[in-house]
Amino acid sequence: MIFTLALRNLFHDGIRFVGTLVGIGFAIILVTVQLGLYLGFSRQITGMVDHADADLWVVRKGTTSFEQAATLDGGERQLALAVDGVASVTSLGVSFLEWKKPNGEATTVVIVGTPRTGGLAPWNIVEGTAADLATPDGVIVDQTYLEELGVKGVGDTAQIEGKTVRVAALTKGIRAFTTTPYIFMTTDRARALVGFGNTEATYLLVRVAPGENVEAVKKRLAARLPDTEVVAQDHFSNRSRDYWLFSTGAGFALIAGAILGLIVGTVIVAQTLYASTKDHIDEFATLRAIGATSRYIHKVILCQALISAAVGFSIAALVGVGVVYLTADSVLPIVLTTPLLFALLGLTVAMCVISAMAAIAKVTRIDPAVVFAR
Repeated sequence: MIFTLALRNLFHDGIRFVGTLVGIGFAIILVTVQLGLYLGFSRQITGMVDHADADLWVVRKGTTSFEQAATLDGGERQLALAVDGVASVTSLGVSFLEWKKPNGEATTVVIVGTPRTGGLAPWNIVEGTAADLATPDGVIVDQTYLEELGVKGVGDTAQIEGKTVRVAALTKGIRAFTTTPYIFMTTDRARALVGFGNTEATYLLVRVAPGENVEAVKKRLAARLPDTEVVAQDHFSNRSRDYWLFSTGAGFALIAGAILGLIVGTVIVAQTLYASTKDHIDEFATLRAIGATSRYIHKVILCQALISAAVGFSIAALVGVGVVYLTADSVLPIVLTTPLLFALLGLTVAMCVISAMAAIAKVTRIDPAVVFAR
């Protein structure tokens, strides 16, 4: 009975109900896009750090993110290898350099000098293998950036800092928050292009020996390398994300957009439910007059809100999945995870229930005597 009465109230004015669904849909779509971008940006920012084969990172003091790094002095690797509990130390070179396309145009790239295995080897390779880095002048790029780099695929050549390089393999989904393409190459080739010495590196990736306490090894490394900073992998990942999303304001902008969407949706649903309640004020008064409790009438209004939430969320979810699919291979993909989907459902229900409060307040003040006064 409650569900039937709620449906009749909503469909009494079909145009108004459609307007409510559109309002809910657009509000949740906006929230989905904003939070989806937030998740997508987060994954892009931390992707390199999270995929590294390391327990600890040795970095120059003041390093805020993976791309924003200074060069280590060069003798740190041997010192780190001598620390008790250290199993391996891998040098990693990262630097912004100029990529010149075959047509002569130039763009900026981030080169990542890494061993073919371990350290920070390229992942999600869709054409070729990581071993292709060993080929003369070989580099690995992501297929997302082929057009930006002016190449079509494996075998094409370009130049980095005046030196010829050849695309040896392609990855899928290794994208940067800064939209600057990552270019994988061997450590030695990276050192030659940047002008590093044979022992210089941007980072040292440390693997702790089995059975050793990571925190204890970290303290020993910090004592042995006082001019550097030793950070755990998850800590460096969080630091990079916080720097790009919050120090730059990008994260606050995305969250503010999501909050704005919720506010707009709440106002639209509240206005609709309130107007629907006013249109049926005599019916609600009659229910009160024949003995219906306030709780019963409140349930009817809440049921209207939940029906609106269910239909509106379904529309928004379908559109959101479509947006995710369309942006999957773009430079700035929108990510929609199962936990986020359930969180959005909860937000939709909360938004509609809060909106119902105004209508419930109106009904609570109904005087059943108005029925007999007519």
